[in-house]
Amino acid sequence: MSMARANRGVQALAAHDPNTVGPYTLLGRIGAGGMGRVYLARSDDGRLAAVKVVHEEHTAVGEFRDRFRREIRAAQRVGGEHTAAVLGSDADADLPWIATTYVPGPSLETVIREHGALPTESVHALAEGLLKALRGIHDAGIVHRDLKPSNVMLTVEGPRVIDFGIARAVQPSAESMLTSTGMVIGSPGFMAPEQVLGESVGPPADVFVLGCVLAYAGTATLPFGRGATNQHAVMYRIVEQPPDLDGVDDEALRDLITRCTAKDPDQRPTVAALLAQCAEQEWGEDGQLWLPPELVGQLARRATELLAIDAPIRAREERVGTAPDQPRQRKREHRGRGRAARWGESRRQTRRKRR
Repeated sequence: MSMARANRGVQALAAHDPNTVGPYTLLGRIGAGGMGRVYLARSDDGRLAAVKVVHEEHTAVGEFRDRFRREIRAAQRVGGEHTAAVLGSDADADLPWIATTYVPGPSLETVIREHGALPTESVHALAEGLLKALRGIHDAGIVHRDLKPSNVMLTVEGPRVIDFGIARAVQPSAESMLTSTGMVIGSPGFMAPEQVLGESVGPPADVFVLGCVLAYAGTATLPFGRGATNQHAVMYRIVEQPPDLDGVDDEALRDLITRCTAKDPDQRPTVAALLAQCAEQEWGEDGQLWLPPELVGQLARRATELLAIDAPIRAREERVGTAPDQPRQRKREHRGRGRAARWGESRRQTRRKRR
């Protein structure tokens, strides 16, 4: 079985990819974007990590490495509640890198695309988890600036926010390319009005985008429309028009999203106020029950598939005597896995009959 088939979130390393980055052995490529390439890796003590290597063009911009160091120091202060903790970094490497805890769950974007909108109770738990993540990020002096469904990973313990470590460090170099490439800083559909207008961005911008993410999770529809053909139309609606919340049936959730997506940053509630609202309404994660059973089964299978990716490399290291001394951390078994798998199989059989 190929690596790509074993785990659709991890692709085989390309010929030009390195085999190691710092103390990490690379196992496969997770993805790439405007900031850099992201790899699945394993440390010497057997811990899985996501290692992001910054693109070379960013390092050519003056003061980048100093900004990178400052942002990493700030990211290391984030408590780790519903976020991917920073494990290591090197701002002085030829290509600077940062390693964070690898979150094996699928992204919110993938789940919505493959399964549709989440149940209301799941969106409630998602809201509380994302708010706790933002509380830790903001308390560390960081504004995420790119809180989008692909940066929200789903696990049985709750959502985890990733990619908050270097966004501000690379922003000046991204801005320098704006006029020549037409690149949009941020993700159309998940930007605050002040981002669209090029104004200063603070924690209220993350609150605005949180409202967009929750609307998308609950309806499988972008609240300001899609920008595949016309990003400018989406950005106009973000600045001038209210979000489309027709598919949000839960009154409390609709109220929270409406408050988050106020056009004026000063009119948006703080993360603390929103967490208090969640507590008052008794929103929150119910252990392993916060996601539908089919998704719980998918998460369990994904954890198992990671073993298939790592096993060949680990076996080769053992043959040549280079295996790490520490045993691999065992993946926890999740209760309800059998029930979830049966439920998922019945769903798949139903889909096949419909075809």
